[in-house]
Amino acid sequence: MRYLHTMVRVRDLDESLAFYCDKLGLKEVSRMENEAGRFTLVFLYAPGDEAAAKEKRAPTVELTYNWDPEDYQGGRNFGHLAYAVDDIYAACQRLMDGGVTINRPPRDGRMAFVRSPDGISVELLQAGPALAPAEPWASMANTGTW
Repeated sequence: MRYLHTMVRVRDLDESLAFYCDKLGLKEVSRMENEAGRFTLVFLYAPGDEAAAKEKRAPTVELTYNWDPEDYQGGRNFGHLAYAVDDIYAACQRLMDGGVTINRPPRDGRMAFVRSPDGISVELLQAGPALAPAEPWASMANTGTW
């Protein structure tokens, strides 16, 4: 058995790609449009998983965009996606600069949470040991749910 992907339904494909790719830093490995089923699937990988994603299409995140409008609620019920990052402070700053709210700041130098445009919780974990606590993160309060 091996892990393949996690599927997340999205309301607005462009907005979601802007979040996952432009802000979070994932890359698109493949895309499939199904006219009969009226949906688009976009598979994304983390930069450190490029070789595996291109060879095995895993591990990836599958964004499923249904062409007929639907209201997806309860993104928190999904749980969360998690990614290791080389510098959690730089990653959070890049996301904030892109207009993303840091729901749970990396006060401990180790863990942060943000949300996608569809309410999916995304956990960022510092690769390796935690960074020393630093401002503005150390004193930043939680925002919303994470």
